[in-house]
Amino acid sequence: MRHIILIFGLSLILGQVSYAQISISGQITDAESDKPLPWVNIYLPEQNTGTLSQENGTYTINNIARGEIKIQFSYVGYKTIIKSVKSTNDIKNYDIAMEKSVLQAEEVVVSGGVHTSQHSNAIKIDLITGEEITMTGNAGFIESLSKIPGVDMISKGNAVAKPVIRGLSMSNILVLNNGVKLENFQFSENHPFLIDEFGVDRIEVIKGPASLLYGSDAVGGVINILHEKPAPVGHIHGDVQVSVLSNTMGTNSSLGLKGSSEKLFWSIRAGTKTHMDFLDGSGYAVPNTRFNEDILKACLGYNAKSAHFRLFYYYNQPKLGMSVGAALPYITDNEYKNRVWYQDLTSHLFISKNTFYLKHYKLDFNAAWQMNNRKLQTDETTPSFEMVNMQLNTFSYDLKMHLPSSETSEYIIGIQGALKSNKNGVAPEHIIPDAEVNDISGFALYQRSFGKIHTQAGLRYDFRQIHVEGNEDHDANIDRNYGNISGSAGGTWHLKEYILLRINFASAYRTPNLAELTQDGAHGVRFEQGNPDLNSQRNYEADISMHFHSDFLMLDLAGFYNQISKHIYLAPTTDTSSTGAQVFRYTQSDAVLYGGEISLDIIPMKWLDIKSTYSYIIGQQNNGNYLPFIPQNKIKTEFIFKKFEDGRFTETYLKLGGTYAFAQNNPSPDEMRSKSWLLLNASLGSKIKLGRQFVDVALTAHNIFNELYIDHLSTLREMGYYNMGRNISVSIHIPFHVKDLKHR
Repeated sequence: MRHIILIFGLSLILGQVSYAQISISGQITDAESDKPLPWVNIYLPEQNTGTLSQENGTYTINNIARGEIKIQFSYVGYKTIIKSVKSTNDIKNYDIAMEKSVLQAEEVVVSGGVHTSQHSNAIKIDLITGEEITMTGNAGFIESLSKIPGVDMISKGNAVAKPVIRGLSMSNILVLNNGVKLENFQFSENHPFLIDEFGVDRIEVIKGPASLLYGSDAVGGVINILHEKPAPVGHIHGDVQVSVLSNTMGTNSSLGLKGSSEKLFWSIRAGTKTHMDFLDGSGYAVPNTRFNEDILKACLGYNAKSAHFRLFYYYNQPKLGMSVGAALPYITDNEYKNRVWYQDLTSHLFISKNTFYLKHYKLDFNAAWQMNNRKLQTDETTPSFEMVNMQLNTFSYDLKMHLPSSETSEYIIGIQGALKSNKNGVAPEHIIPDAEVNDISGFALYQRSFGKIHTQAGLRYDFRQIHVEGNEDHDANIDRNYGNISGSAGGTWHLKEYILLRINFASAYRTPNLAELTQDGAHGVRFEQGNPDLNSQRNYEADISMHFHSDFLMLDLAGFYNQISKHIYLAPTTDTSSTGAQVFRYTQSDAVLYGGEISLDIIPMKWLDIKSTYSYIIGQQNNGNYLPFIPQNKIKTEFIFKKFEDGRFTETYLKLGGTYAFAQNNPSPDEMRSKSWLLLNASLGSKIKLGRQFVDVALTAHNIFNELYIDHLSTLREMGYYNMGRNISVSIHIPFHVKDLKHR
C-alpha cells in the first residue's frame, strides 16, 4: 500500500512540471450544402471533456493538453468523424465537413488498451449504446447485451442473469464498471453482476481472451460499462429515463443532472427498479422472480493545467427473489415486495481516475475500493431468517505509463493489482470462508501502424496469493500461490478503405477463484462444492474477422477456435449432502470451443434497413462430453422502416423482427436437450425535437404471440418453469437544458 501512495504522490508532483494547455477552434459544416451545423457534439475522450458547436457552426475547446489527442465529432444522421491531432500550439481554423450517413456511426473505443477508432483497433470491439439499452424496454440489463452476436445470458428470471460470450461464462467473463473489475460474489449463475444501465454512455464488448489487458478472469471476454459523457463546457443538462413494462407491471426509471465549466465537471443520478413476478406464455406467474433495486451514481472531475482528476461513486442495492422450492409455500400473491427467499445485496464502488501529462510521457493512475455485502433472507422455518451474511472488500489499483510515441506507434507499460478480503458475519451459513487474496501483475503493450496495417502485441505476468483459514465450517487450510504469463499478438489490415481484416492470437490463463476452491453449500436446487486441488486454466485462441462497409451495406464475418487446458467447470457427482441433495463439484478437463458470427446490415432503400445476425458455437470436452451452458445457435433478424424529417418528428421508425433459436441437441451430461423456438417482436419509436433537445419515445412488444418456450440457458427449467411471455413496454428519454453557464 505504501508504494502505491508513494507513486501517486510522486506523480502528482511531476504532473506540475509541464506546460500551459492550448485551445482548438474551427467551424463545422454540412459537406454537401456547405451550411453550418449547430449543436454538433465535439468530444475529447482522453480528457473526458467536450462542447457543442454554436448556431453558426463554430466551436472552441480550451485547456487541451499538448501532445497527440483524439477528437470525436458526432451529430444525429451524420457519420461520426474521429481525428487525431498533434497539438503543440493553439490550433485555429480546424474546420470539419460532415457527411450524412444511414449506417451506424463509428465510435472511439477504450477497452483495447488505448483510445482509438473501431476500425483502427487491432482487436474487434462490439458496441451498444446506453440509449439503445434504455429504449429496448427490457426488465434486466444483461438481456439487452444479447443483441450482440456471440453474446447470450444465463438467467433465473429477469434480474438474476449472467453474460455468456462465445460459450464461456461465470468467472471466465470479466465485467468492468468504468474500467474497474467488479467483485461482488459473481461465482455462480445465481449471483449476477451488480450493474445497471442508468447513466451509461455505451458498453464495449471484447469477444475472446483479453488477459493481456485485464488479467485473470478475462479468458472468455470483457464487458466494459462506460460512464455517461459530461455535459458540454458551459452547460448544465439533465434527463429523465422511464420504462414501463406490462408483463411484470414494473418500472425502470432514473433522473440525472450534470454540468461542466472550463475546468470542473460533475454529475449525479438516482434510479429505481421495481417488478412483480413475470408471466410465462400461458399467463402463469413464475413464483418469486420479483425484484427491486435502488441506484445512486455521482461523478466529480477537475481538469488542471497538467493533469485530469475524476472521482466516481456507484451504489446498488438490489433485492432479488429466488425461485426455489423452499420459497413456493410462501408465495401466494404476485406482488412487488420481497418477503422470503431473496438475495439482499449492497454494493459501494469508489473510483479515482487520474491522468498526468509529464512532457513526453502520460501517466494514468487509477484506484478503486469496493464493498459488497451479500445476505440471503429465507423464511421463519430455517434456523435463522438471515442465513448468509458475507462482506467482500476489494482495493484495486492500475498504473499505466504511456512512453514517448509517434503518430504510428504507442508504447505502454503498467502495473495492476488488488487486495481482497472476504469476511462472514453472524449468519449460520458460511458458503465461502473468510479469506484473503492478493493479486499483482505487470504488463507491456505495443501498438504500431505500417501504412494500412495496425498491429498490437504484448506480454503480461500475473501473481495471485490465496490464504484461507480452516474452521468448523471449512476444514481446509489453503495457502496457494499462482503465477503465469499471458500474451497476444494481432493486427488489422485495411485492404481497401471499406474492407478490413483482423487476425489475433492469444494465450490467456485463469486462476481458480475462492468459490471454486472452497465453496460448500446449497445453491438453488443443487449442493455445490469447491475443490482445493484445482490448477490454473490455460486458453489458446485464434480469431479472424472481416469487415466490409459501403454507403448501403455492412457485413461482418468472424470465426474463432479456443483450445482450453484444464478447463474449470461444475460437474454432477454421485455424492449427496446431509439433506440428500445431489452434490456438484468443481473439476477440470481439457476442452475446445469453436464457432463464429455473421452480421449483415442492408439498406436497399432510404426508408428500409434490414439487419440480421447468426451465432454458431460448439463446446466439447476431450472425452466427448459437451460443455454446460452452451447457448442455442440463433438467427436474429429485424426490418426497420424509417422516415427522416427536419421538422418536429425525426428518425421515426417501425421495427419488425424476431429471434429463431435452433434446437440444442448437444447438452452436457447434467443438462436436457432444448427444443427450437421462435419469438417475434415489434417496436415503434421516434425522436421528437423540442428546441435543441430530442425526446426519445418507443413502444415495444416482445414475444408478440406469447410463445411458451424454455431457453437452453434458463436455470428456471430445473423448476419446470418457462421463459417470459408477451411484454409490451413504453420507454421515454427526456433530456432537458437547465442552464447555460456562458451567459451568466
